[in-house]
Amino acid sequence: MRIASYNVENLFNRARALDQRTWAAGRPVLEAYQAASTLLEEPVYTDEIKHDILRELGRLGLRKGDTAKFARLRQNRGRLLRRSRDGKVHVIAGGRADWIGWVELTTDRVQELALVNTARVLDDVRADIVGVVEAENRFALKRFADAGIVGPDGRPRYAHVMVVDGNDERGIDVGVLSCPDYPLIAQFSHVDDTDERGRVFSRDCAEYHFGTPAGHRVAVLVNHFKSKGYGGKVASDAIRTRQATRVAEIYRSLVSSGVDLVAVVGDLNDTPESEPLAPLLTRTDLRDISEHPSFEDGGRPGTYGYCTARNKLDYVLLSPALFARATGGGIQRRGVWGGKNGRLWPIYDTMAAAVHAGSDHAAIYADIDLG
Repeated sequence: MRIASYNVENLFNRARALDQRTWAAGRPVLEAYQAASTLLEEPVYTDEIKHDILRELGRLGLRKGDTAKFARLRQNRGRLLRRSRDGKVHVIAGGRADWIGWVELTTDRVQELALVNTARVLDDVRADIVGVVEAENRFALKRFADAGIVGPDGRPRYAHVMVVDGNDERGIDVGVLSCPDYPLIAQFSHVDDTDERGRVFSRDCAEYHFGTPAGHRVAVLVNHFKSKGYGGKVASDAIRTRQATRVAEIYRSLVSSGVDLVAVVGDLNDTPESEPLAPLLTRTDLRDISEHPSFEDGGRPGTYGYCTARNKLDYVLLSPALFARATGGGIQRRGVWGGKNGRLWPIYDTMAAAVHAGSDHAAIYADIDLG
């Protein structure tokens, strides 16, 4: 059995602010979007909150109109704003109950060639179970898998496709693909999990259970932790710490209930030695497949960007019962643009520019012999 994790960076539509070519402009947009979305959920808009709403809408370019380069203001019922002819803008809603609407990020279509190279990565990895990170929705993932990843019999390789919408309003969800021999037999969402500080997961810790040809039950927890890309370091570190802590709790609960074949996969957005990941990596008995003596990383331990050690962000973590049966694993980075000129490692011949990359993340996988 091969279990993989792959951040596909959305398959068909991607928020324009997330485009790495415009990251200098995109980062403050994402920060303003997050702040505005939080403010708009307040039950009462005090004068101070109204002032802050207008400030964040200004940062998004939405003071003069409902549509800007990176964002859009939806005012479906009732009105949030009144824009006067003299250029003044006022928040006229008294709180969340006075109007129906939201702020959303504008999207661009993903390059078709990039989509082809995303499929090539999955076709080359040939995993039986894939934890997919940054899939827009189930329909998009299924359409992509059915059309782009075909088995030797000419049928779609992945008979089972599932995505459950998480907490990220940008359409950045986690899901799973599995082959016919590994049917999805149960699933649980943790989008509403809370701790003393509130909701835990930025997206979800999606819990999927699979059957195997030998009759085993394997649980896979698919994750996408809080990014370090925007927001303050202290705040984002604290969120990842909470997320790692909660995943560790879910893992321990599974093992105590008798499910001992467990994999935790996904983009954890931090390095193995980082303090935020310590609750998961050093305070549980989970083992990183990259620690296996037969793991092949091509001389680079990282999975993102330049794939150096500081860019090790993607993981396949195995319970002791799975790691004891592991035979090896590896990193498939031919779909990643290697550095400035794209030649730090072998890449697909269909990639002539960074925009053609299947993702800026490599796929990572583990091979397991369940007998």
